[in-house]
Amino acid sequence: MPYAHTFKANPHWLPRQKSTAIRDIPGEDGLPFVGNTFRMLKDPVRFGRHMIDSYGPVFRNNAFGGPTVSLIGPEANELVLFDRDRVFSSEQGWGPLLNLLFPRGLMLMDFDKHRADRRVMSVAFKPEPMRHYAETLDIGIARTVADWGNQPMRFYDAIKELTLDLAAESFLGMPLGPEATRINQAFVDEVQASITPIRIPLPGSQMRKGVRARAYLIDLFEREIPARRTGAGQDFFSQFCRATDDDGLPLAADAIADHMNFLMMAAHDTITSSATSLVMLLGRNPEWQEKLRAEIAELGRNDAGGLPYGQLDRLVLTDMAFKESLRLIPPVPSLPRRAVKPFDFGGFHIPAGTTVSVSVAYTHTMPELWPDPLRFDPLRFTPDAVRARHKYAWVPFGGGAHMCLGLHFATMQIRILIAHLLSRYRIELDAGAGDVWQAWPIPRPKDGLPLRFVPLG
Repeated sequence: MPYAHTFKANPHWLPRQKSTAIRDIPGEDGLPFVGNTFRMLKDPVRFGRHMIDSYGPVFRNNAFGGPTVSLIGPEANELVLFDRDRVFSSEQGWGPLLNLLFPRGLMLMDFDKHRADRRVMSVAFKPEPMRHYAETLDIGIARTVADWGNQPMRFYDAIKELTLDLAAESFLGMPLGPEATRINQAFVDEVQASITPIRIPLPGSQMRKGVRARAYLIDLFEREIPARRTGAGQDFFSQFCRATDDDGLPLAADAIADHMNFLMMAAHDTITSSATSLVMLLGRNPEWQEKLRAEIAELGRNDAGGLPYGQLDRLVLTDMAFKESLRLIPPVPSLPRRAVKPFDFGGFHIPAGTTVSVSVAYTHTMPELWPDPLRFDPLRFTPDAVRARHKYAWVPFGGGAHMCLGLHFATMQIRILIAHLLSRYRIELDAGAGDVWQAWPIPRPKDGLPLRFVPLG
């Protein structure tokens, strides 16, 4: 039986495009079989800049099993992500990379099926559930960060553990208990498998680890579904199990489990990356710590000293700082799609069946859009500055129909985290902390970002 990520297992996918069909597009094929895969994995930023400097904003590459056409810039982002004419398949773009690990995840769906499942899932992100999540996050974050003062720590490791606990409380409605370490490792194995050069689960391979991790997590979720369908829980999982489609029918158990597998990964791995980059940048820019601390001090508190949900929208500078950190280190650096219709862009005709990608990370540092692009400057996101830029110059959450469903949840969690951290501590980074990051699949500092939270006063 063919593996789930192959063309044989997905006869509805267009046939693989021959490399000769895009030969007129400038670029490089790389080595036999592996193409440029290892060059990209070693230093994706350097490789991307080399390709753009050498061949321009439309170029051909060969990596991760086949040829790809990369489209660079905000106009490319708008064309591919907004996808007015339904030219680009997200399923066929991500599928060869992720179908063994996250099949039926929302990101791996297209058009009407994607819209139908997204509508069902969106019930858990309406105002009342979000208010419930905010209360859960506030309590969980306050309880944990209160113990972070004056001790050396690797922030990435600490925040990854915290975000998994928070995702479990908010989305699953249950503590992870003794299984927490195994669950965390399972998500790590899945994510790392997504970029392994060996794309089939051979014994001893990273892909085998990822496939086994998925099986463990799917079993974990499926065991819970019957009780959640008949319960009254307000967590995402329970609401999702009780939700119905346009015909009044609940989603199948295997579909729910696959959605939860993908959602839980995204809800803690991408937020872990985003929180780490923001804390690092605030550590490097202490004047911005002070600005955010002053803003946080103006917030009202509830009787227990917590942050009321209605106060979070007042954190305007905090939001700007978060957006600037997402610009500099987007949690998903590039987005693949597959053309299901032929199209033209940048003076080139690109046939149906071609895999295409847009570079979020490169667009976020184009000097014509972002003067002095490597400088941390949250004031790039004042309303006037945002209106003056191309709408698709900043796309850390994607765009169009596939805009990240959890973006407001992520923003809310970061607001609460930063409010609790900066109202208690000053961030002091170790020398050289965060100087080197692993860019793919989800950015993380190779040193774990060693730092110390120094109590105020």
